[in-house]
Amino acid sequence: MEQQHIDVLVIGAGISGISAAHHVLRDRPDTSLVVLERRARVGGTWDLFRYPGIRSDSDMPTFGFGFRPWRDARILADGAEIRQYVEDAAADGKVLEHVRFGRRAVSADFSHATGRWTVEVEDESTGVRESYSAGYLIGATGYYDYDKPYRPQFPGEADYRGTLVHPQQWPEDLDHTGKRVVVIGSGATAITLLPALADQAASITMLQRSPTYILALPETDPLTFVLQKLRVPARLTHSVVRARNIALQRGSYAFCRKYPRLARKALLGLVRARLGKRVDMRHFSPHYKPWDQRLCIVPGGDLFKVLKSGKASIATDHIDTFTTDGIRLKSGEELKADIVVTATGLSVRLMGGMEVTVDGRPVDVTHRVLYKAVLLEGVPNMSLVIGYTNASWTLKADLAADYTARLLAHMRTHGHDIATPVASDGDRTDFSVMGEALTSGYIARADKVMPRQGARAPWRLWNNYYRDRAMLQNTPIEDSHLRFDTAGPSRAETETAPESTRAA
Repeated sequence: MEQQHIDVLVIGAGISGISAAHHVLRDRPDTSLVVLERRARVGGTWDLFRYPGIRSDSDMPTFGFGFRPWRDARILADGAEIRQYVEDAAADGKVLEHVRFGRRAVSADFSHATGRWTVEVEDESTGVRESYSAGYLIGATGYYDYDKPYRPQFPGEADYRGTLVHPQQWPEDLDHTGKRVVVIGSGATAITLLPALADQAASITMLQRSPTYILALPETDPLTFVLQKLRVPARLTHSVVRARNIALQRGSYAFCRKYPRLARKALLGLVRARLGKRVDMRHFSPHYKPWDQRLCIVPGGDLFKVLKSGKASIATDHIDTFTTDGIRLKSGEELKADIVVTATGLSVRLMGGMEVTVDGRPVDVTHRVLYKAVLLEGVPNMSLVIGYTNASWTLKADLAADYTARLLAHMRTHGHDIATPVASDGDRTDFSVMGEALTSGYIARADKVMPRQGARAPWRLWNNYYRDRAMLQNTPIEDSHLRFDTAGPSRAETETAPESTRAA
């Protein structure tokens, strides 16, 4: 099998991968770079999910790339528009020509002797194996399992004679017209599906075990609209609105965490003002504090409109069992359903399931910490892109991409072949990088998959854009935690994993 030699290999052509490739090529266009994408198009999550009404749950000025203005005044965008935006960004930045589709990265091994990664790849359309040799590896696959969503087994579901569907695997030919629909869940997917399906369905109910904090925002941003009317250049408009929205995100998050009672009162008050007295507020009154789980956004209050009109309803209860034609709840109430949508969440899998080794030794990510929230402890020449959980994913993806480009430039300038972050036992905690921030179901499940949270800088993941920007863009590349080496047999013979991770 012939091996292809390149400077940088990016795994994933979603938002993170396109951003990473753009930043690397922007700084040095002559870099030999390949982006491997398992799907047939760019877009990642936004190509995978195609359920009705799919949209961003973050505002587009911050969810869009920092290097490409989002020109629409709408605050949220639908999935197809976002996917097209990612593809347009890839095409304009000449990244698209570097993407190889239908490729699944199977394994990656770093050799200290050569200072390079060897990545084994499968062309899923033919089954043919390919091999790539790369000086630097960027993991930009996100942390969702694209093959298998999270789907609990419900009592009695084998007896159910209707249609069961998970949003991640939505059938293109599913017709809900005139059907009785139950959506199980209370997160962003469920509250998106309810208004999207309500007009054609005979009835639709969102069945939730516990409520979620929900905030209605205008469909269009007044500031963007005014700046566009004044013919302010698109890039300046983008910069102004993006900066304002970042400040609002950080400010509202900090306020909710510092003053949870006041924040709860404000959030529930806004919901009550939208719904009036027709809908029971217990369906919107979570038992947890604001931002213990991600806040859900509804554009123009579309969820509240269908509930207030009577086209949709909410049931807050636990499932006793499925029946032949619906669901019986613990309260004894029965929900008749021709279609049950299990919007029960996502499974977590890092690096798309690719096996990672260093000099043949397996790397257990769950025993490692992240350096500056980008590099994985003890793993040379690899960036791992993990976006924000309390703000727009892309804000962090862009910062990680910019830092990676800076690191590569530093290594070239100083003749370094290898860059490895080195931590000590006191630098790590027992919970994951996601386990401290939020308590959502997929966050809890991620504890068994994700790297550990660091005990202190530069190993601690802060989920704070301003702090990360200062750390990743303004601090020197060289510090005592990042070791630089040259490749060679002597390095391969003496290299050992950190004491705490050798067994990993």
